[in-house]
Amino acid sequence: MTPKEIRKRRTKIVATLGPASSTPDVIGELIENGVNVFRLNFSHGTHDQHRQNANTVRAESEKRNRHVGILGDLQGPKIRIGELQTEQKQLHEDQAIVLTTDKSTADSEKDRVYVVYTPLPESVGAGDTLLLDDGLIRMQVESVEGKDVNCRVSQAGVLKSRKGINRLGGGLSADAITEKDLEDLQVIIDLNLEYVAVSFPCCGDDLLPVKNALKKANCNAKIIAKIERAEAVESEESVKELIDAADAVMVARGDLGVEIGDAQLISIQKRIIRLSRQANKPVITATQMMESMITNPVPTRAEVFDVANAVLDGTDAVMLSGETAAGKFPVKVVKAMAETALGAEKHPMMRQSSYRVDRTFDLVDESIAMSAMYAANHVSGVTAIICLTESGITPLLASRLSSILPIFAISPHVATCRRMALYRGVIPIYYDVMAGESDLWAKAIELVAERGALEVGDRVAITCGDLHGKGGSTNTLKILEYKG
Repeated sequence: MTPKEIRKRRTKIVATLGPASSTPDVIGELIENGVNVFRLNFSHGTHDQHRQNANTVRAESEKRNRHVGILGDLQGPKIRIGELQTEQKQLHEDQAIVLTTDKSTADSEKDRVYVVYTPLPESVGAGDTLLLDDGLIRMQVESVEGKDVNCRVSQAGVLKSRKGINRLGGGLSADAITEKDLEDLQVIIDLNLEYVAVSFPCCGDDLLPVKNALKKANCNAKIIAKIERAEAVESEESVKELIDAADAVMVARGDLGVEIGDAQLISIQKRIIRLSRQANKPVITATQMMESMITNPVPTRAEVFDVANAVLDGTDAVMLSGETAAGKFPVKVVKAMAETALGAEKHPMMRQSSYRVDRTFDLVDESIAMSAMYAANHVSGVTAIICLTESGITPLLASRLSSILPIFAISPHVATCRRMALYRGVIPIYYDVMAGESDLWAKAIELVAERGALEVGDRVAITCGDLHGKGGSTNTLKILEYKG
């Protein structure tokens, strides 16, 4: 994929780093082929490995003059079974098995499996369905006796140590932030990452420990709420509450699909994306998007359609997990995802939208952003939008509208540029344009023209604010012609 094609692609790609993708050469190739944000998964790896990966991403992106964001993903309170006495255990249909929170009586060879989640006996009852290992194994609860949950296997499979447990319909929950998460968060703060993802929050209050820790450390990392609990999506109001409390959102389809069922997940994904965009929050769609490419060099057609469907829904980014962390073809899967996004973006519905044209706005910067996009979509000859920005707010607001035109976001802050790497359709450019330039408008156009994005006679829509050094002060829109 050429640099020009990468610039044309509006949907961003998040790639998880792991054993298959942690060398400078592979990270460099991933950047060249379209990765916009790298994910450090704190469920795996050591702090030293994450530090090394973050440093490598910074070095390789700087070599290529690309602004790439980094997301630190906290493990959260995943509810798991403990260590088995054997490497694995084959479970058969209709087999009786006891899940116990009494470690002293556990013996997996005698069908007594230890569960580290102490409240399990109080959280389930007869008739409940428990799903282990992301739903690959199912059990029906027959009775609860003290610390023992007596079950019968309804879907056979191979059970291994430390696999997760969900209850169909939700209802198993623990404190959203663990001691391990707080230790990992300190590493994220030390590395000055752009984003921190909070796993398994049920409501806005679950994000508070992370918010408080970031504030105390004077860290500007933005919080991504991973929506993966049934409780978080039980109503539109519960979804809105979590979205409003976060800076961005991830549709984490693994555990969410297990808890609510894959058939329900389709409409929930669309709802989360729609509500996130309405709230001016970036949204990532994640989990098993091109899962087959962990072992195969090409995706299935179903996977291509899955990615394309998320693009058409309006997601800011699509995410790769095991595909790039542990798969055989990390670079090929990024290429395939980028090509799929480009293909979906050719659909007519992606060209422009009437979204928000009937609204009034309390904030001047939001009205300017909407005006810029309306002008870009309706004034002949406009080929690009340029936002001079301190905080990245105006480009984010502008990116909420559909358009085939790129949004070039020029900022004097490297951190802002890296953060904007997640925003759909936004191309970050670093330049200290606020430092006494005599003609900001001409310089901005020149910076974009240098990237081959303009031809003589093209028009551009430019936004800017009067208060240099202050975010959220955009109050001016101009349409200018590039004269070469």
